[in-house]
Amino acid sequence: MAPVVYPTTNLTATEQMCLERGEGIYVFDDKGNKYIEGLAGLWCTSLGYDNKEVIAAITDQLNTLPFSHTFGGKTHQPLIDLAEKLAAMVPVDDAYIFFGNSGSDANDSHYKMLRYYFNAIGKPEKRKIITRERGYHGVTVAAGSLTSLPANLAHFDAPVEALSILRTDAPHYYTGRKGNETEAQFVDRILQNLEDQILAEDPDTIAAMIMEPITGASGVIVPPEGYYEKLQALLRKHGILVWADEVITGFGRTGADFGCTTMGIKPDLMTFAKQLSSAYFPISASVIPGWMYKEMVAPSNEVGVFGHGYTYSGHPAACAAALKTLEIYERDNLFGHAAEVGDYLQAELRRIFTDHPLVGEVRGKGLIAALELVSNKTTGATIAGGKGGAVAVKACQDNGVILRAVAGNALAFCPPLIITKPEIDDMLTRVKTALDTSYESLKAEGLLDS
Repeated sequence: MAPVVYPTTNLTATEQMCLERGEGIYVFDDKGNKYIEGLAGLWCTSLGYDNKEVIAAITDQLNTLPFSHTFGGKTHQPLIDLAEKLAAMVPVDDAYIFFGNSGSDANDSHYKMLRYYFNAIGKPEKRKIITRERGYHGVTVAAGSLTSLPANLAHFDAPVEALSILRTDAPHYYTGRKGNETEAQFVDRILQNLEDQILAEDPDTIAAMIMEPITGASGVIVPPEGYYEKLQALLRKHGILVWADEVITGFGRTGADFGCTTMGIKPDLMTFAKQLSSAYFPISASVIPGWMYKEMVAPSNEVGVFGHGYTYSGHPAACAAALKTLEIYERDNLFGHAAEVGDYLQAELRRIFTDHPLVGEVRGKGLIAALELVSNKTTGATIAGGKGGAVAVKACQDNGVILRAVAGNALAFCPPLIITKPEIDDMLTRVKTALDTSYESLKAEGLLDS
């Protein structure tokens, strides 16, 4: 075993697959096995695994200016071009963009810039951030504390209280409903809980609420109709900023340019990474409104510097990769393609799996989806210890599809945006075989209550 501390891995089960190359939506391991990459790596390789244009853009930039930092007044044209391109795309007024390297550091940067801004306008007490149960926003200290998944918090002693982070209900009707509660009643109840919490904490002490338009690592939760409309009205009523974490949902994933567009969110702040460069080069973007940026200028002059930034902020090769990726999205109408094949994926998932004895709920939008695996289809009871997800992922892999179990027993789908309908058919045929096998295996082990 190599001397590597592997990320998000059971450290007793490392190096189980060694990938050697990729082609389109497929990856190949060192044994020659071919797999459909059904999660686009980690929700990110939107253009698949061999886009020569993006590779050429990176190579050309490395041959021209392989590195330049952006500290102390230095800049370069790819950075300027990318910032202008993004500012024109996003639904944020007079947008300014801070560039980093990952979704985690982008959310950390937002956390810091919110404090910087409220200090600048004389409201240092306005520092609390609301996050949601089952939210995922990264793994750095601040972003990791905004994350609410048990495995990401256990043993790390996340300084949640010190960072003034509050938690509210996850908007997952299937697992969160009470009795015969309707979706509308569920939404009203959890938002009343949120307003009660805001009033108890004092709205003047709360800066923002962070949310994934549709969640990823927590199980691809699509909130019920009316949730975001009422949530935004509540937050704006109390002067709390809307912070959209689009690290997974940005750039076509939901069948629109942004998850905010799909879900009807008007954000004040936006976070991007992953599909910004199709993951061909690490890059992230923290988007803030112009009115926020303008209040940060004078304090930076007083100190002599805006004291935040990374060596690789705005790396020229990363900017070149992102610019080419955005160009391809637009030129090839990939957002429109994602909407069309996404509708097909959602329809086929429901047709094939709604009545499957192992599946309690089929959910998703566009090219992101999940199957909730249950021990009892009638009650929706979960499978102990996430065993259902683990068994299903292994069965899918044995059938040539790489998927991921998230939030225990949710089997997540997030294929590259370039996937075609015949490729979706192939993928779902393989997954159906895998779930049939998984059902029999789990039943034989006595893990199903049906």
